[in-house]
Amino acid sequence: MASNDHWRIEVAASQSPWTHPHWVEWIKWVVASYARWTGKALSDAGEEELPKVLYHAPFVLVSHGQEADPILCYGNQTALKLWEMNLSQFLETPSRYTAEPMHRDERAQLLERTTRYGFVDDYQGIRISASGARFRIHQATVWNVVDEMGVYQGQAAMFHEWTPLGQQVSVNL
Repeated sequence: MASNDHWRIEVAASQSPWTHPHWVEWIKWVVASYARWTGKALSDAGEEELPKVLYHAPFVLVSHGQEADPILCYGNQTALKLWEMNLSQFLETPSRYTAEPMHRDERAQLLERTTRYGFVDDYQGIRISASGARFRIHQATVWNVVDEMGVYQGQAAMFHEWTPLGQQVSVNL
């Protein structure tokens, strides 16, 4: 079992995942990194309620770690509904599987551009849910997540708008 698997199992089994110490720390990094790169606040909630507020937010908030093949390590309720996964499934998913194979090169270029510049706030792309439902995301902001020492820990993305594309495809995760 990889070192991150233990906390992922604990978070997925939790009735209130936003209370798990790993997620509380991760959200602090995500929020601070967003402010660092964009100069904007991700939420006006206080530090205590921030993890719960973001988990229940009406926009999509997702992130992955820094593994060679990054695994999703955070997804709020809106993301789980959009990708049609429960939290256990989501936390086991390599982030590249959120895009169809033919769109993965485009996604890789986005992540490279994000790594180089710290963030991008103009991304649009096609994604796919666990059931094969396709959707286009609009005006996504993607940013590097760094810890309090400024060390790269992964990447996060947030978007408010998406459009279902109607065409269902076969999914082999």
